[in-house]
Amino acid sequence: MIQLIVFLPLIAAIVAGLGGRWIGNVPAKVVTTGALFVSCALSWPIFLGFLSGDYHGGWVEPVLQWINSGDLQVQWSLRVDTLTAVMLVVVTTVSSLVHLYSWGYMEEDPSQPRFFAYLSLFTFAMLMLVTADNLVQMFFGWEGVGLASYLLIGFWYHKPTANAAAMKAFVVNRVGDFGFSLGIFGTFLVFGTVSIPAILAAAPGMAGSTIGFAGMHIDTMTLLCLLLFVGACGKSAQLGLHTWLPDAMEGPTPVSALIHAATMVTAGVFMVCRLSPMFEVSQAALNVVTYVGAITCFVAATIGTAQNDIKRVIAYSTMSQLGYMFFAAGVGAYGAAMFHLFTHAFFKALLFLGAGSVIHAMHHEQDMRYYGALRKEIPFTFWVMVMGTLAITGVGIFGVGFAGYHSKDAILESAFASGSVAGGVAFFLGGVAALLTSFYSWRLIFLTFFGKARWASSEHIQHAVHGDHDHPSEEHGDSSHAKGMPPEGTAGYHPHESPLSMLIPLGLLALGAIAAGFVFSHYFLESAEFWNGSVAFDEHLAHAMHEAPLWVKFTATVAMLAGLLIAWNNYIRRPDAAAGFVRTMPAVHRFVLNKWYFDELYDRVFVRPAVWLGGLFWKRGDEQTIDRFGPHGAAYAVGVGNRFTTRLQSGYLYSYALVMLLGLIGAASWAIWWAQ
Repeated sequence: MIQLIVFLPLIAAIVAGLGGRWIGNVPAKVVTTGALFVSCALSWPIFLGFLSGDYHGGWVEPVLQWINSGDLQVQWSLRVDTLTAVMLVVVTTVSSLVHLYSWGYMEEDPSQPRFFAYLSLFTFAMLMLVTADNLVQMFFGWEGVGLASYLLIGFWYHKPTANAAAMKAFVVNRVGDFGFSLGIFGTFLVFGTVSIPAILAAAPGMAGSTIGFAGMHIDTMTLLCLLLFVGACGKSAQLGLHTWLPDAMEGPTPVSALIHAATMVTAGVFMVCRLSPMFEVSQAALNVVTYVGAITCFVAATIGTAQNDIKRVIAYSTMSQLGYMFFAAGVGAYGAAMFHLFTHAFFKALLFLGAGSVIHAMHHEQDMRYYGALRKEIPFTFWVMVMGTLAITGVGIFGVGFAGYHSKDAILESAFASGSVAGGVAFFLGGVAALLTSFYSWRLIFLTFFGKARWASSEHIQHAVHGDHDHPSEEHGDSSHAKGMPPEGTAGYHPHESPLSMLIPLGLLALGAIAAGFVFSHYFLESAEFWNGSVAFDEHLAHAMHEAPLWVKFTATVAMLAGLLIAWNNYIRRPDAAAGFVRTMPAVHRFVLNKWYFDELYDRVFVRPAVWLGGLFWKRGDEQTIDRFGPHGAAYAVGVGNRFTTRLQSGYLYSYALVMLLGLIGAASWAIWWAQ
């Protein structure tokens, strides 16, 4: 069963990718989507089996002997335990619904088999990552999702912005993956194996040991964990290696949902939880994880408040929610981190696919400033988006609420209950981020579905009304917008609801956003038997979380209400209030609108020096040195010599006789000299 779950998406990707031109669009979509739904249908019984205790302890299923080189013995095996089961249902459920959603969203695209092949390849790589029994196999899946994300982000390769975004994601992740690979090398050096169970069993015995690195002696487990965490920062877009994430929105909207909800960005959180016994040995490494997660959570939330592109708002929301997961893991609440990963998959996929439905209705307009009054035009999309917003903002009280209420509150309570300085900082920043999350999430709802219709100001709508198929849409060109007065003749445009193939996944994900929290919270947060050693579950912390003061338990709820009220006041009660804030504090608005100037900073510190150095090697090194004195120099010398020798070729017999005579004289003179 587990081999079918993992390898069916790969087979489907091969069939659609290599045979798509011959079998056509519909068969390619049927093969890939059908394979994912089969994998999903097989994954849920495994997960429910761990819930009921039928699969106590899990199992490992060998596939083949992969590497046999000296001390390095790597067997390709599929490890199935509780942690794997959680990831299986997350990955296959979201991916199968994204496949189905893409039937409607990508209906007019001419390269549908290629798109669906990439989706299935992405899913296979993620399934390989979460079922890995050793670090080399995990690295295979790790790089596989990186490759697939590059292909999907740059799917519309005729767009320069898509190509740039794909390259940016690939390059930034190479930085993180370099640290991850160093961590794997160091782990093999220290433990003599890459087997995850063997490493985790031996990790406590390495406490207090040191290792040489960069001319220093460093605590062994701290070094290894921090190197591995660098990889997690790249994949999960933590502060410093996060700049690729918003640009990844250049890919089709289903890609955004798949990357941000169920695959790539959750890989780092999964890896930290999988290797949690290693991290538990080093408190310093856990503190770094906590601080990085907390700061990322806060910074991403501030940026999300000022973005106007509907997909970028949700993208920064993803980055912020990943920060929650990391600082939960940093304080030792691995169950809470995985629970938020689980619930986040449903409501974040819902929000992204709901945003795709809005974009589809608005003729690929993505700027929320050109939306408004859409709740009556696309009512189903409106209500599911509200469900997703209620989930991400954590609406609930007295133990009953939407998915995010159960998981986010558990993280904040765990951070406070940890009693550490890092936990206290994380609790404070997480509370502020909860307020900002509520604000920008409801801002999105109010700008999109309420107020006056601002569609006529959109250049996309203008082209749609006038029947111009070469509009600057998400697929075709840039996202420029008309300025000034609304174009004549666009006021009568009426957005349309999405087709059934897009609405069914939205409805199913909405059920997850509503029910995933209270149905599974006991197992994730309180049951050590459920996790059964697959993560380092701290029962004392789980108990302390429930004993937190009442004001701690209501922190997230108060923050949610405050953010909702601010958004309502600024965009419903007084629509001009937001513009007034911008006029009053332009520097603050400019700072968050420009994403804390991380891109500009990296451009000056890394990109421009690299371009200058490359130009130096190219112009001065390659062209003016190597080429000048190498092939070009040799060619010049031959040319000069040729011009000299042509003067000797006069064509007169006496000239050749003179040369021969001089040659004989010279040869005779040399012979006489040699004889003497």
